Amino acid sequence: MRDIVYDREAAAAYAKKWALTRNPAFFNFENYGGDCTNFTSQCVFAGCGVMNYTPQTGWYYKSSYDRTPSWTGVMPFHAFMVNNRGVGPYMREAGRADMLMGDVVQLGTASGRFYHSPFIVRVTPGEIFVATHTYDSYMRPLSSYVYERIRYLHVEGARGW
Repeated sequence: MRDIVYDREAAAAYAKKWALTRNPAFFNFENYGGDCTNFTSQCVFAGCGVMNYTPQTGWYYKSSYDRTPSWTGVMPFHAFMVNNRGVGPYMREAGRADMLMGDVVQLGTASGRFYHSPFIVRVTPGEIFVATHTYDSYMRPLSSYVYERIRYLHVEGARGW
């Protein structure tokens, strides 16, 4: 296995191109529970270029019916990214101060159910700006969201063969 440097610029460029529209190579899950994590997965993939094809527990997308839960589900995305020791991207939970363009935030309820996965496209000392699907936006201030819990996911890199 080899280390892959995560290309934050490529991931952010992908987000800019597709935040307000849809890449026809990927199904739009907006009417099936939301498209936010699908879009964020696409952005992360644009930055690393590698998927993990392990059935059920990996992180990949071949089609709307041939994909892992972690590609489109908020909670499975988190579980894969912070626990991945194999091929594909990997992340760690971090603090707001560790966030960079190309990282991910997840918003949740007080009970701990996380429901939204915005992709970070810009970080300034006073604000984080995100791109997302479902409620399509680009350069939306994170402070404009209403949420009870937040977790920050810092992309550490990826692994490939």
